[in-house]
Amino acid sequence: MTKQNIPSNSIPAWSRNLTIYEVNLRQYTPGGTFREFREHLPRLKKLGAGILWFMPLQPIGKLNRKGTMGSYYSISNYTAVDESYGTMDEFISLVKEIHEMGMYVILDWVANHTSWDHGWTVSHPDYYLLDGRGFFTPPFPEWEDVIKLDYNSQPLRKAMSEAMCFWLEITGIDGFRCDMAHLVPTSFWEQAKERLIAVKPDLFMLAESDLRELTSNAFHVLYNWNLFHCFNDVAQGKRNAGDLKAMFTDEIFRFPEHAANMLFISNHDENSWNGSELERLGLSLEAFAVLIFMLPGFPLLYSGQEAGNARRLSFFDKDLIEWKQDKMFGIYEKLTALRAEHPVFAGGALAGAFEVIPTTADAQVMAVKFSQGKHTVIAVINLGASHVVFHLGCEAQPGKFLELFSPPMPVVLGESPCFDLEAWQYKVLYSA
Repeated sequence: MTKQNIPSNSIPAWSRNLTIYEVNLRQYTPGGTFREFREHLPRLKKLGAGILWFMPLQPIGKLNRKGTMGSYYSISNYTAVDESYGTMDEFISLVKEIHEMGMYVILDWVANHTSWDHGWTVSHPDYYLLDGRGFFTPPFPEWEDVIKLDYNSQPLRKAMSEAMCFWLEITGIDGFRCDMAHLVPTSFWEQAKERLIAVKPDLFMLAESDLRELTSNAFHVLYNWNLFHCFNDVAQGKRNAGDLKAMFTDEIFRFPEHAANMLFISNHDENSWNGSELERLGLSLEAFAVLIFMLPGFPLLYSGQEAGNARRLSFFDKDLIEWKQDKMFGIYEKLTALRAEHPVFAGGALAGAFEVIPTTADAQVMAVKFSQGKHTVIAVINLGASHVVFHLGCEAQPGKFLELFSPPMPVVLGESPCFDLEAWQYKVLYSA
């Protein structure tokens, strides 16, 4: 199976070979402020973070708040900054500094609901979906700290689009990650996109959704939840590498050619509610960390992954990330650099021809290849809990390679190369 290099008129050229990094500002530093976060920028640049996705920065509602600090996603004012983070001017300055360092910024946008004490509840109650008694209502019973908006209201659509344009115009951010995008009508996102690109033509749009119709005219990138859940199942012995590869037909090869997947092993929701990546993946953590960089799409890193964070972070209360030196930083640093610099990834998320290489241990081994002209990257990953010896099939390209995680000594592959990998071991070979 081969995914050919497809030119894209949608995904901004500046973004195509970058790694997305999710910033949980509250838990990042003792004060959780813009000012303190700035001190981490050189480290994030070294890590290879390309697009910094900030979780929502707007004021958090107080009415029906959960926990001591509330949810980032309970917004009481779309065009202001929560005072706990700092000021709007400080954020504008932070965005400028990030841009000067060659990185980009996207803001988490919550269009489906607001807090109970958003100003619109008084000035525009008609913006909201009401229950049978005429009262505001949560989108779901367990989301009792927020109330749902009604996109049958054309004035709401206009107001929401204007709020998004405000952030582009005032702060200079590069795009949005849109929360639960499938809960909002696709027609709104398409209308909003027209207004947004009038402000910023090279806008980047990421949807928290796997609804593919969203990529037609609104979004460039979708979450790939199906692959994520299969990663967890393989790690826990419920499925195997063969099952994962069988999913590629629909999840990769039939994915809309003008759009891209976001590939991840953690994010704020999964970490807080379902466990840290170490908790879910255990000894397979490194193998899957490598794999998300060896598939077409945008890899995602969440705050603390590079420090080997092994625990769940509280969602509604202060819970400071422990910043320590960890081998995962070096692993991610090498992977982000390979994606950003190697010629085979010049096409970025829609990178050169991608294919799955058959092996003599297909139920246990993942072997994939990117190729572009004379350039090649091959990854072989043991996705099993036992030692395996195997040969690559004829689709493997003979030649001389370097191994990403070993000293720079040439590795020569023959027509049917043999590999010997311990449980969850991996190798990434690239043409020099």
